[in-house]
Order: sequence, then C-alpha cells, then structure tokens
Amino acid sequence: MSTAVRNLEPRAVWNNFADLNAVPRPSKKEERVIKFIQDFGAKLNLPTYTDEVGNIIIKKPATKGMEDRVTVVLQSHLDMVHQKNNDTDFDFDKQGIEMYVEDDWVKAKGTTLGADNGLGVASIMTLLASTDIAHPAIEALFTIDEETGMTGALYLKGGLLDAKIMLNLDTEDDDELTIGCAGGIDVTGEGDYREQAAPAGHTAYTLQVKGLTGGHSGMDIYKGRGNANKLINRLLYRTNEKMDISISSIDGGSLRNAIPRESTAIVLTDAKNTAAFEAFIKAEAAIIITENATTDPNLEVVLEKTEAPAKVLNKSFQDRLLRAIYAIPNGIYRMSPDIEHLVQTSNNLARVLVKDNDYQILCLTRSSVDTEKFETAETIQSVMQLLGARVVFDGEYPGWTPRPSSPIVKVMADLYRERFNEEPNVNACHAGLECGILGTNYPEMEMISFGPNIRGAHSPDERAQISSVQKYWGFLLETLERIPKVN
Repeated sequence: MSTAVRNLEPRAVWNNFADLNAVPRPSKKEERVIKFIQDFGAKLNLPTYTDEVGNIIIKKPATKGMEDRVTVVLQSHLDMVHQKNNDTDFDFDKQGIEMYVEDDWVKAKGTTLGADNGLGVASIMTLLASTDIAHPAIEALFTIDEETGMTGALYLKGGLLDAKIMLNLDTEDDDELTIGCAGGIDVTGEGDYREQAAPAGHTAYTLQVKGLTGGHSGMDIYKGRGNANKLINRLLYRTNEKMDISISSIDGGSLRNAIPRESTAIVLTDAKNTAAFEAFIKAEAAIIITENATTDPNLEVVLEKTEAPAKVLNKSFQDRLLRAIYAIPNGIYRMSPDIEHLVQTSNNLARVLVKDNDYQILCLTRSSVDTEKFETAETIQSVMQLLGARVVFDGEYPGWTPRPSSPIVKVMADLYRERFNEEPNVNACHAGLECGILGTNYPEMEMISFGPNIRGAHSPDERAQISSVQKYWGFLLETLERIPKVN
C-alpha cells in the first residue's frame, strides 16, 4: 500500500481508506469486509449490530453539547466493483488494491480504485473513531451488495434505525447535493443453440474491440460512450451481411452497472476470402473509431489469425443473434421532460456471452419513472424472446422521489453557498442509490447524498481527487455541526 496515500490530508480518512482497500470486497463476497467493520466497531467499544444479510449498524452517542440534536444516519456500502484491464495480472479475491498518487489524484494500478464507495466508508470510520469532532448521535449504516442488486438495502428491516436524517456518502461530484435517483431492473436473456462443425478450408480470427472508456452505466450513460458489445456486434453484423462468415464465440462486457469496455469474438471465413475479409473489417473499424474518437480516444479494433475452433454457431441462430443484439436499445432511451439535463430512462447492454451451445445476454434498465422502466424492460424482453431466449426480470428496486423542500436540503444548500460562494447543484441522478430503497421502510426520514469528485467509477480508470476529498470532508464536518435540534 502506497505510503504517499496514507500521508494525504485528511490523514485519518485516507488511512482508513487504505486499510479498507487492503480487504478484498467484491459484491456478494463481502464476508471479509463485514468482519473488518465488525472488528472496527468492537475495538471502539461501540454497539455493533449485524443483520441477517450482513448489513452493519454501529451507534455512537453525540459529543458533549450536541445531545439535543437530531440523530443522523451516515450510510455507505461496503462492496466495490471489481474491474481490471486485460493485461493486468490481479486477483481481486486475494489482493488488496494497489494505489498511487499522481498530481491531484489517487489511482489504482490497472484496476478499479474502490473510492466508490470506499471513501464514504472511510469517512464514517473516521467519525466513529474520532475524539475531537463535534457531531450529533450517529447511526453508521454499512450496507452490502449495492453494486449488483442492492440486496443489503432491500433486506434492511424497519425499526432498526431511530434517526430522522440520512446522509448518504455515495455521489461523485463535490458540487452536487443529490435528492433523488433512478430505479432499476436486471433483464437477463438465456438460451441454448445447436453448434455445428467448423467449415473446412476456413481461416479463424480473433476479433477484439478494446480500449473503450467505459464507466458507470447510470452516472456516465449521458456521455455517449461506446459500448463494446454493440460495437463488436455491428462489425459482425455488417460483415455477416457482406460475406460468408462463421462465429464460434462472443465474450463481451462483465458487470451490469459498468459500460462494457472490451469484447472478443472468434470468427472464421473462407481461406480464399481472407484478403477481402481483413479489408472489410479494417474499413468498418476505421468508421467506428472515427465516430467514437471524442468519447473513446483509445478505442482499438484488433484482428489476428488464431487456431481454428472445432465448432461454430449454426447459420440460422447466428443471423438471429446478431439481429437481436443490434435491436436491443442501449444508452439513453428518454430524457426527463420535467428536470433539465436528467436522463429519465436508459439501458446498458452489459454482457454478451455465446459459447459451447449456450448464450447469455445481460442488461440493466434504469428509470426515474417506474412505468417507463418496465416498458423499456418489456421492449428488451420482446427482442430477446424473438431470439428464443428465456427472459427473467430480477433485482428490481425503486427510485427515490426528490423532496426539494426538505429542511436538510436547505441546511446543506445554505452551508454550501457560505463555504464556497457558489450555488450547489441540487439534483436527481440517473444512478441507483440506496436511499430510494431504504426509504420504503423509513418513509419519514429526510435523505440527501453527496461526496467528493470521483471519476471513471466502475472502470480501471477510477480515480479520486485529493483536493476534492478535503473540500467534501470539511463540508461534512460542518454539516454535522448544523444538524437541527430535536423539536
């Protein structure tokens, strides 16, 4: 772990972040980080409760003079997105994140950094351990599995929290005060197909689309970044329409909430036609590289000869698959007609895996309007069913309805103006935050989400801005000092 990171200010926050980042914590495999937080609470002799699914609540009394203030929930999630570059040798199940400092940023070596939501967790740890920071009574809520289903928030029972205000420390722009978010639903299509023997006299190629910018499939979807699954399918579709090819496998993307950065296909063409095949792919690749030059400047399309596989997709399924993937909507589906610049509904074509007689297509559909969320999911379902897929809707979670007149919004907006002499961006976001789910069991709780500048979340380009963490930390501390008194 980099000593340089531990020496950054605020030192206690960065040291807690470094300790946390030494613990592997992939979604749905949070056992080690749960124990880490349990041990942390026990060492502080604070009441520490773990619920049935692994959420942890640690309670700390108010500091002297703050006993008459409203109790506050400080909430962050323990899991992180595990993504790495193809050329990075790293085992997320065994290794801690390798961090380094570059200019005003903390980065990781070829992997996601875990600032989402590790900096929120580290901030709460710092407050729990502090002896000189003024604060009201705190209920620290550490949830699990936010990134791949929000199951921690979904299964948190009512009655466990007494607080009237929740500060969710899980946004990625330090000028934003988020007061609403989109809901989401996972759409999964699965099926099988009949393989056939690879044709004789054909040459096999590995076709790769890689180097895309990627990013968060909610927060970054408005940026129009390329989707590796859509781009490789476009290449395959157009080539399939132009000449005789056989596809053996497709493997693209990974997590539903990450815009796919890479995809690989094994393709065969007649050995007599290799020159025309290579020239066509090269020409089509040049077009998509030009189209995506602004959003994805490092996009590459690589075509290399490889050992011929024994089996390929049958022609009928190959044609239907390419058309279905082409037809699945990706990116912005509709902008909000009510809130300027807010993406209302979107879909991320997150994962395409076609291999050994089985296929799987994974999407994450988001919307701040539940009816439109299901309408979009049903559109995708219809396309997948035309392919013959078995389609499942899963992991559905509600959005978070904004309350712009909430007292905590006024307190924090006024404080932001005072501290920074500018207007905060009070908004709703297109990402899925846990506030909407938690609010179903705590409907009277006032909620607001904020955090430091984090860029490239859910990708190996993830980085946290050092100066912004300092700005956010000071803002958090003064917010706690201004929590209103109990009526």
